[in-house]
Amino acid sequence: MATGAVSLRHFVLGLLTQQPMSGYDIKHFLNGLSWLAGSPSSGSLYPALRALHQERLVTVETVPGMDRPPKKIYSITEAGREALRAWIEEPITVCASLKAFVMRLYLADSHTRPMLSAHLEQRRAQVATHHEALTDTLKGPDAQSNLGQQLALDYGLALATAELAWLDMTLDRLQSLPRSEEVGHGDGYAPSR
Repeated sequence: MATGAVSLRHFVLGLLTQQPMSGYDIKHFLNGLSWLAGSPSSGSLYPALRALHQERLVTVETVPGMDRPPKKIYSITEAGREALRAWIEEPITVCASLKAFVMRLYLADSHTRPMLSAHLEQRRAQVATHHEALTDTLKGPDAQSNLGQQLALDYGLALATAELAWLDMTLDRLQSLPRSEEVGHGDGYAPSR
């Protein structure tokens, strides 16, 4: 797997650090994030869960259901936690998608503060480069007069501008937290409203 690539397997491991879940629960949860990070098909989720179980990264407990089929509940193992830590510590590749960034961001509780800050700084550098390229394209002599192209470039620039503002605000907030506390462990980091 490419370093920093989107990994359904690792994202599922991260979700299981929060609580044991059934495949249905995971799919339902991921459907709620589909607007932000996409949603896997059942054809990719259940094979991923089977592979995680075969690799002993998760355990499975079958819980009988009243008036319905039994439910398989997945829990992360210590080996699964180690695999998740190794994935989180990989740098995100320059060509990684927004989806890869959002998945890691959602699992911030699994990061140390320095690791989270490094990921945010890396993303900021990538977005700043993208922002600069879009700005140059819009101002350059080859700027397109085609309305559709102009609108697409304007949209991309607006997104990059908004993301840079959010990244700067978030990095400032992380730096203002007491040094003794880790992200996601009662550190008082409150999301913006």
